[in-house]
Amino acid sequence: MPALSLSDVYRARRRIVGRVTHTPLLASALLSRIAGAQVYLKLETVQPTGSFKLRGATNALAELAERGVRKVVTASTGNHGRAIAHAAHALGMEAAVCMSALVPKNKVDAVNALGARVVIAGKSQDEAQVEALRLVGEEGFAFVPPFDNLNVIAGQATIGVEIMEALPDTASIVVPLSGGGLFSGVAFAAKRIRSDVAMIGVTMARGAAMHASLAAGRPVRVHEVETLADSLGGGIGLDNQHTFALTQELADNVVLLDEVSIARGIVHAYREERLVIEGAAAVGIAALLDGRIHITRGPVVLVISGANIDIDLHRRLILEA
Repeated sequence: MPALSLSDVYRARRRIVGRVTHTPLLASALLSRIAGAQVYLKLETVQPTGSFKLRGATNALAELAERGVRKVVTASTGNHGRAIAHAAHALGMEAAVCMSALVPKNKVDAVNALGARVVIAGKSQDEAQVEALRLVGEEGFAFVPPFDNLNVIAGQATIGVEIMEALPDTASIVVPLSGGGLFSGVAFAAKRIRSDVAMIGVTMARGAAMHASLAAGRPVRVHEVETLADSLGGGIGLDNQHTFALTQELADNVVLLDEVSIARGIVHAYREERLVIEGAAAVGIAALLDGRIHITRGPVVLVISGANIDIDLHRRLILEA
C-alpha cells in the first residue's frame, strides 16, 4: 500500500480550508425510489472551478509553496488544469497547463481565463504530459501530476471524510474512475474511517485505462478516444506510483458504461435533479439507472464530480433525448 495516512488527509483538509468549498450532500428522492435505498449526491459541481479537482490541486500547490516553489506545470484533460490555474493564482504562483487536442474548447478557455499559460500538445493525455515534463527540464517548473501524487490524492480524499462525517452509516460510495486520484482518495479515507464501506468505480467503456490496468494486473497503455466522459480520458502512466495500487486494493467493483448510458445520466441529472453536469460526473447516476450497481442496503452516495460540460453539447443532448 502506498505511503498515505489518514493524518495526511486531515492535514490536507487544514491546508485547503477557506480555499475550497465544503460541498453539500443532497438526498435524491427519485434515485432513492429507483435504487430501493437512500441515495445521496455529493455535489462537487459547486466548487469555484466546477469540479473536485480544486481539492487536490490546492493541497499540492500549498505544500509546494511551503517549500518555496513558485512555478508549477501540469498535464490535464481540463478540470485539473483549471484547478491548478485557480490555486496558483490564489497562492501567487506561476502556472502552465499542457492539454491535448482532445480537450474541449470550453475547458481550454477556462484555464486561459485564469491566467495560466496554456500549451496544446498532441492528441492524448500522455503526449500532453511529455510536453509538461519538457517544461520541467528546460524551464524549471515543478510538475504537479493530475492524479498520481500523494498530496493530490490526500486533497481528493477530503471528500471521503466529508461524506463519512455527514453520513456515518454510508453503505456504498460510487465514484467516477479515471486515473484514480479521486477514487483512491475517497476510498482510502472512507475505508480508514469505516472498513465495510463498499467502493464502486464507474467509468466509460471507451479507453478506460484504469479498468484495463486492473484487468491486466499492471498499468497498461490504452488508445485514447473521444467520449462524453472526456474528464475520464487519458492513461494512468506505465510507471504509476500510487493510484493503481490504491485502486487495486480498495475497489470493490468497477462498472463500464457505453456512451448512450452516459448521455442518459446527463439528461436525468438535468431533468430530474435540476443539475447541469459533465459526462464524467454522470456515470454514477447512469450506472444506477441502468441497474449496473447491486444495492443491498443504503445509504448510497454518488460523487458528482464536475459541472464543466460544453453548454452547446449539453443543450444538444437534452433536446435529442
